Amino acid sequence: MKKKVLFLTLLGLVALRMTLLGDSPLTSTEFNRAYFNEPAVIEAGNGVLTTTLASYLSDERNPIDLRMAVINRIGWNTEGTENDSLFLEYLKEYRGYKDINDLLERGSADELLCMAYLSAMADYFDVTLATQIAEKALSKNPGSFTFNIICALIMAQTKVHEFKWCEVYHITNRVREDSSLVKDMKPEALVWIYEYMDGYQQYCLSPDDRKERRRRG
Repeated sequence: MKKKVLFLTLLGLVALRMTLLGDSPLTSTEFNRAYFNEPAVIEAGNGVLTTTLASYLSDERNPIDLRMAVINRIGWNTEGTENDSLFLEYLKEYRGYKDINDLLERGSADELLCMAYLSAMADYFDVTLATQIAEKALSKNPGSFTFNIICALIMAQTKVHEFKWCEVYHITNRVREDSSLVKDMKPEALVWIYEYMDGYQQYCLSPDDRKERRRRG
């Protein structure tokens, strides 16, 4: 019994350390690298949502996967960012939304997905609001692979915080296995996502299976 308690304690500490170091679904899936030569992605490398980039994100003529790559490239930091607030201010000024609640009520699927991902990256320790926005976005475009995988990454982040690591794997794997989705994201981007996310599969194995996998190398 004591060994079990010690094991669970150590597991929790390792999980906490992973999160504190930025090792998580939102921070370790750098799929923007598949779009490295796109001008908007290059500009996003400064880590700040400029007015130009906000305009790019809000323009629905731009491919949704490329806009997600821009947000992914803007990135995160351990002290949080204000990029989600900057995007909301842009939408309020140029799209006429009153506040976040108005955006949730009237926003387009693309606007909501951009807002959800920016919010999640701005504070990946608390993705409660980001999850709410993501669910709203997905309800408006449930057939898009890009919508599903971005929402899955946000939702997987909540499972990391809950130490439910096997579910972290299943959340994004279910998206991969859904053949009904419109494949609107570069295959190369998926490599970057699943190279990291598949690492959580080991936590779905029994202790004996994990031991056997390690033995086989």
